[in-house]
Amino acid sequence: MSEKNHGLEALAAAKVPTRFGEFDIQVFRWGGPKPHPDLSDEHVALVVGDVRGKSNVPLRIHSECLTSEVFGSLKCDCREQLEGAQRYVAEAGEGVVLYLRQEGRGIGLANKIKAYALQQAGADTIEANERLHLPVDARSYDVAAAMIRHLGLESIRLITNNPAKLEGLRQLGVEVAGRIPMVIAPNSYSRDYLEVKRRRMAHHLPEAANGKSALNGQR
Repeated sequence: MSEKNHGLEALAAAKVPTRFGEFDIQVFRWGGPKPHPDLSDEHVALVVGDVRGKSNVPLRIHSECLTSEVFGSLKCDCREQLEGAQRYVAEAGEGVVLYLRQEGRGIGLANKIKAYALQQAGADTIEANERLHLPVDARSYDVAAAMIRHLGLESIRLITNNPAKLEGLRQLGVEVAGRIPMVIAPNSYSRDYLEVKRRRMAHHLPEAANGKSALNGQR
């Protein structure tokens, strides 16, 4: 399987059983620009159901987080966000999770760990990136828009708390029909991280995440 479409190359596809249900996993290579040279060119779509030609498809754009998803770091809510999105689309019987290889909000793994060291010394997540002379959020969503077009989605409901993702997709011509919020309860390590997202990055989060987890309907 190899099909190119405006910088996006479809490489492989197979059915994969998970503890959330069965997904059609599709692997793509993106030939367009990427935020950091060390990031992978390969990205993944996890698809449930026949979504081609459909409107209002639940979809999450999820950025890779090796530290939480593989090593179990408690500094962020990325693993819970990914698993919550998988669970949601599996239970809905229709939806997509796009897994983008944009580690550390696009700055790469080594820079992310350098930022962690500065956070240990008292910087918040934004200040740490600024001290490294790096963007606060370097991610781009061109590859996500190309994958959405490849999958044939007419419109989506984005599973996110991040208003920048909605705006970024709309600027790329993706019809975003609504937002599905996902709020993860903070732990003692992630509380400040989530508060910075709420207070300084305008994420749609209750103060200190209110100590509750939720994945609700469209807002």
